[in-house]
Amino acid sequence: MAVPLRHDILPDAKPMNMDSAVVLHHPRTTARIAGLLYLIVVLAGIFSIAYVPSQTQVAGDAAATVAKITANEGLFRLGIAAGLICYLAFLLLPLALYRLLAPHGRTAATLMVALAVASVPLSFFNLLHKLDVLSLLDGADYLRAFSPEALNAQVMLALRGYANGILVSKLFWGLWLLPFGWLVFTSRLLPRVLGILLMLGCLGYVIDVFARLLVPGFAETTVAGYITLPATLGEIGTCLWLLVMGVRAPARR
Repeated sequence: MAVPLRHDILPDAKPMNMDSAVVLHHPRTTARIAGLLYLIVVLAGIFSIAYVPSQTQVAGDAAATVAKITANEGLFRLGIAAGLICYLAFLLLPLALYRLLAPHGRTAATLMVALAVASVPLSFFNLLHKLDVLSLLDGADYLRAFSPEALNAQVMLALRGYANGILVSKLFWGLWLLPFGWLVFTSRLLPRVLGILLMLGCLGYVIDVFARLLVPGFAETTVAGYITLPATLGEIGTCLWLLVMGVRAPARR
Protein backbone atom coordinates (compact mmCIF):
# COMPACT_ATOMS: atom_id res chain seq x y z
CA MET A 1 0.00 0.00 0.00
CA ALA A 2 1.38 3.39 -0.95
CA VAL A 3 2.10 5.84 1.87
CA PRO A 4 1.56 9.50 0.86
CA LEU A 5 4.35 11.96 1.65
CA ARG A 6 3.50 14.75 4.04
CA HIS A 7 5.49 17.94 3.69
CA ASP A 8 4.88 18.83 7.31
CA ILE A 9 6.76 15.65 8.26
CA LEU A 10 9.48 16.07 5.62
CA PRO A 11 9.69 19.83 5.11
CA ASP A 12 12.71 19.64 2.81
CA ALA A 13 11.20 17.08 0.46
CA LYS A 14 10.47 18.39 -3.03
CA PRO A 15 7.68 16.95 -5.17
CA MET A 16 8.86 15.07 -8.25
CA ASN A 17 8.46 16.89 -11.53
CA MET A 18 6.22 14.33 -13.19
CA ASP A 19 6.07 16.22 -16.48
CA SER A 20 9.82 15.92 -16.99
CA ALA A 21 9.74 12.23 -16.05
CA VAL A 22 6.98 11.57 -18.58
CA VAL A 23 8.89 13.37 -21.33
CA LEU A 24 12.10 11.53 -20.49
CA HIS A 25 10.47 8.09 -20.65
CA HIS A 26 7.75 8.71 -23.23
CA PRO A 27 7.70 6.01 -25.94
CA ARG A 28 7.69 8.63 -28.69
CA THR A 29 10.87 10.19 -27.31
CA THR A 30 12.53 6.78 -27.24
CA ALA A 31 11.24 6.11 -30.76
CA ARG A 32 12.79 9.29 -32.12
CA ILE A 33 16.11 8.52 -30.42
CA ALA A 34 16.02 5.09 -32.07
CA GLY A 35 15.10 6.73 -35.38
CA LEU A 36 18.06 9.12 -35.15
CA LEU A 37 20.45 6.26 -34.37
CA TYR A 38 18.97 4.26 -37.25
CA LEU A 39 19.46 7.22 -39.60
CA ILE A 40 23.13 7.42 -38.60
CA VAL A 41 23.51 3.69 -39.25
CA VAL A 42 21.82 3.95 -42.66
CA LEU A 43 23.70 7.03 -43.91
CA ALA A 44 27.11 6.06 -42.53
CA GLY A 45 26.66 2.48 -43.75
CA ILE A 46 25.72 3.52 -47.29
CA PHE A 47 28.69 5.88 -47.44
CA SER A 48 31.19 3.40 -46.01
CA ILE A 49 30.02 0.12 -47.56
CA ALA A 50 28.60 1.28 -50.90
CA TYR A 51 29.74 4.75 -51.97
CA VAL A 52 33.41 4.70 -51.00
CA PRO A 53 34.16 1.31 -52.64
CA SER A 54 32.38 2.49 -55.81
CA GLN A 55 34.81 5.41 -55.99
CA THR A 56 38.02 3.64 -54.95
CA GLN A 57 37.87 0.11 -56.36
CA VAL A 58 37.98 -1.34 -59.86
CA ALA A 59 36.79 -4.94 -59.98
CA GLY A 60 39.52 -7.33 -61.08
CA ASP A 61 42.15 -4.61 -61.66
CA ALA A 62 44.67 -4.35 -58.83
CA ALA A 63 46.76 -1.58 -60.37
CA ALA A 64 43.73 0.61 -61.11
CA THR A 65 42.34 0.01 -57.62
CA VAL A 66 45.60 1.02 -55.95
CA ALA A 67 45.79 4.11 -58.18
CA LYS A 68 42.23 5.15 -57.27
CA ILE A 69 42.79 4.61 -53.54
CA THR A 70 46.01 6.61 -53.70
CA ALA A 71 44.30 9.43 -55.61
CA ASN A 72 41.31 9.41 -53.21
CA GLU A 73 43.06 8.62 -49.93
CA GLY A 74 41.03 11.23 -48.03
CA LEU A 75 37.78 9.64 -49.20
CA PHE A 76 39.09 6.17 -48.30
CA ARG A 77 39.92 7.39 -44.78
CA LEU A 78 36.50 9.01 -44.46
CA GLY A 79 34.99 5.65 -45.36
CA ILE A 80 36.79 4.02 -42.45
CA ALA A 81 35.68 6.79 -40.09
CA ALA A 82 32.08 6.42 -41.32
CA GLY A 83 32.31 2.68 -40.64
CA LEU A 84 33.36 3.35 -37.05
CA ILE A 85 30.45 5.77 -36.58
CA CYS A 86 28.02 3.31 -38.19
CA TYR A 87 28.97 0.44 -35.90
CA LEU A 88 28.98 2.62 -32.78
CA ALA A 89 25.44 3.73 -33.61
CA PHE A 90 24.45 0.13 -34.36
CA LEU A 91 25.69 -0.85 -30.91
CA LEU A 92 23.28 1.66 -29.32
CA LEU A 93 20.33 1.22 -31.69
CA PRO A 94 19.10 -2.20 -30.48
CA LEU A 95 19.29 -0.97 -26.87
CA ALA A 96 16.94 1.91 -27.70
CA LEU A 97 14.66 -0.46 -29.60
CA TYR A 98 14.69 -2.87 -26.67
CA ARG A 99 13.40 -0.15 -24.36
CA LEU A 100 10.65 0.59 -26.84
CA LEU A 101 9.63 -2.96 -27.77
CA ALA A 102 10.46 -5.16 -24.77
CA PRO A 103 7.03 -4.62 -23.12
CA HIS A 104 5.53 -6.35 -26.16
CA GLY A 105 7.78 -9.43 -26.05
CA ARG A 106 10.81 -9.55 -23.79
CA THR A 107 12.21 -12.81 -25.20
CA ALA A 108 12.06 -11.56 -28.79
CA ALA A 109 13.51 -8.20 -27.75
CA THR A 110 16.42 -9.90 -25.98
CA LEU A 111 17.11 -12.06 -29.04
CA MET A 112 16.97 -8.94 -31.22
CA VAL A 113 19.63 -7.22 -29.11
CA ALA A 114 21.86 -10.31 -28.90
CA LEU A 115 21.90 -10.89 -32.68
CA ALA A 116 22.48 -7.23 -33.49
CA VAL A 117 25.22 -6.66 -30.93
CA ALA A 118 26.99 -9.90 -31.96
CA SER A 119 27.80 -8.29 -35.32
CA VAL A 120 29.48 -5.21 -33.84
CA PRO A 121 32.86 -6.68 -32.78
CA LEU A 122 33.02 -8.56 -36.09
CA SER A 123 32.39 -5.33 -37.98
CA PHE A 124 34.95 -3.34 -36.00
CA PHE A 125 37.57 -6.05 -36.45
CA ASN A 126 36.81 -6.17 -40.16
CA LEU A 127 37.79 -2.50 -40.56
CA LEU A 128 41.36 -3.54 -39.76
CA HIS A 129 41.60 -4.82 -43.33
CA LYS A 130 41.07 -1.27 -44.62
CA LEU A 131 43.64 0.06 -42.17
CA ASP A 132 46.01 -2.58 -43.56
CA VAL A 133 45.47 -1.09 -47.02
CA LEU A 134 46.59 2.31 -45.73
CA SER A 135 49.62 0.71 -44.11
CA LEU A 136 50.56 -0.96 -47.40
CA LEU A 137 50.31 2.32 -49.29
CA ASP A 138 52.01 4.64 -46.81
CA GLY A 139 55.42 4.28 -48.49
CA ALA A 140 57.30 3.00 -45.43
CA ASP A 141 60.89 1.83 -45.97
CA TYR A 142 60.13 -1.79 -45.15
CA LEU A 143 57.67 -1.91 -48.04
CA ARG A 144 60.37 -1.21 -50.63
CA ALA A 145 61.21 -4.91 -50.67
CA PHE A 146 57.89 -5.50 -52.45
CA SER A 147 57.58 -5.07 -56.18
CA PRO A 148 54.66 -2.89 -57.33
CA GLU A 149 52.82 -6.02 -58.48
CA ALA A 150 53.33 -7.74 -55.13
CA LEU A 151 52.20 -4.63 -53.24
CA ASN A 152 49.10 -4.36 -55.40
CA ALA A 153 48.34 -8.02 -54.74
CA GLN A 154 48.61 -7.45 -50.97
CA VAL A 155 46.18 -4.52 -51.22
CA MET A 156 43.68 -6.63 -53.14
CA LEU A 157 44.07 -9.44 -50.61
CA ALA A 158 43.26 -7.00 -47.78
CA LEU A 159 40.21 -5.72 -49.67
CA ARG A 160 39.08 -9.29 -50.31
CA GLY A 161 39.44 -9.99 -46.59
CA TYR A 162 37.25 -6.97 -45.89
CA ALA A 163 34.61 -8.21 -48.35
CA ASN A 164 34.65 -11.64 -46.69
CA GLY A 165 34.19 -9.99 -43.29
CA ILE A 166 31.18 -8.08 -44.60
CA LEU A 167 29.69 -11.37 -45.79
CA VAL A 168 29.94 -12.87 -42.29
CA SER A 169 28.57 -9.71 -40.66
CA LYS A 170 25.63 -9.68 -43.08
CA LEU A 171 24.39 -12.93 -41.56
CA PHE A 172 23.81 -11.14 -38.24
CA TRP A 173 22.54 -7.99 -40.00
CA GLY A 174 19.84 -10.24 -41.39
CA LEU A 175 19.08 -12.44 -38.39
CA TRP A 176 18.32 -9.58 -36.00
CA LEU A 177 15.60 -8.38 -38.36
CA LEU A 178 13.46 -11.47 -37.63
CA PRO A 179 12.72 -10.75 -33.94
CA PHE A 180 12.74 -7.01 -34.68
CA GLY A 181 10.18 -7.41 -37.46
CA TRP A 182 8.08 -9.72 -35.32
CA LEU A 183 7.95 -7.13 -32.53
CA VAL A 184 7.05 -4.37 -34.98
CA PHE A 185 4.30 -6.57 -36.42
CA THR A 186 2.80 -7.71 -33.10
CA SER A 187 3.18 -4.51 -31.08
CA ARG A 188 1.37 -2.37 -33.69
CA LEU A 189 3.43 0.61 -32.56
CA LEU A 190 4.45 1.02 -36.21
CA PRO A 191 2.69 0.00 -39.44
CA ARG A 192 2.56 -3.78 -39.62
CA VAL A 193 3.78 -3.75 -43.22
CA LEU A 194 7.17 -2.60 -41.91
CA GLY A 195 7.33 -5.66 -39.67
CA ILE A 196 6.57 -7.90 -42.65
CA LEU A 197 9.30 -6.24 -44.74
CA LEU A 198 11.80 -6.62 -41.91
CA MET A 199 11.06 -10.34 -41.52
CA LEU A 200 11.29 -10.84 -45.29
CA GLY A 201 14.53 -8.88 -45.13
CA CYS A 202 15.93 -11.43 -42.69
CA LEU A 203 15.14 -14.21 -45.15
CA GLY A 204 16.69 -12.24 -48.02
CA TYR A 205 19.92 -11.58 -46.12
CA VAL A 206 20.30 -15.22 -45.05
CA ILE A 207 19.68 -16.48 -48.59
CA ASP A 208 22.12 -13.91 -49.97
CA VAL A 209 24.90 -14.93 -47.57
CA PHE A 210 24.62 -18.66 -48.19
CA ALA A 211 24.05 -18.28 -51.92
CA ARG A 212 27.23 -16.22 -52.27
CA LEU A 213 29.05 -18.86 -50.22
CA LEU A 214 27.69 -21.95 -51.97
CA VAL A 215 26.78 -20.85 -55.51
CA PRO A 216 29.71 -19.66 -57.64
CA GLY A 217 28.84 -16.55 -59.62
CA PHE A 218 25.71 -15.77 -57.61
CA ALA A 219 26.91 -12.20 -56.98
CA GLU A 220 26.70 -11.49 -60.73
CA THR A 221 23.11 -12.71 -61.12
CA THR A 222 20.07 -10.41 -61.35
CA VAL A 223 18.56 -12.00 -58.23
CA ALA A 224 21.53 -10.92 -56.13
CA GLY A 225 20.76 -7.29 -56.82
CA TYR A 226 17.21 -7.51 -55.48
CA ILE A 227 17.19 -10.21 -52.82
CA THR A 228 17.92 -7.79 -49.98
CA LEU A 229 15.45 -5.16 -51.26
CA PRO A 230 12.77 -6.01 -48.62
CA ALA A 231 15.37 -5.38 -45.90
CA THR A 232 16.33 -2.05 -47.47
CA LEU A 233 12.71 -0.93 -47.71
CA GLY A 234 11.87 -2.20 -44.23
CA GLU A 235 14.86 -0.66 -42.49
CA ILE A 236 14.73 2.74 -44.23
CA GLY A 237 10.95 2.84 -43.78
CA THR A 238 11.24 1.97 -40.09
CA CYS A 239 14.02 4.52 -39.62
CA LEU A 240 12.00 7.34 -41.16
CA TRP A 241 8.78 6.37 -39.38
CA LEU A 242 10.50 6.33 -35.98
CA LEU A 243 12.23 9.62 -36.66
CA VAL A 244 9.27 11.53 -38.11
CA MET A 245 6.14 9.88 -36.71
CA GLY A 246 7.41 8.25 -33.52
CA VAL A 247 5.13 5.41 -32.47
CA ARG A 248 1.41 5.00 -32.09
CA ALA A 249 0.14 5.58 -28.58
CA PRO A 250 -0.76 2.27 -26.90
CA ALA A 251 -4.46 1.66 -26.45
CA ARG A 252 -5.78 2.48 -22.98
CA ARG A 253 -7.18 -0.38 -20.96
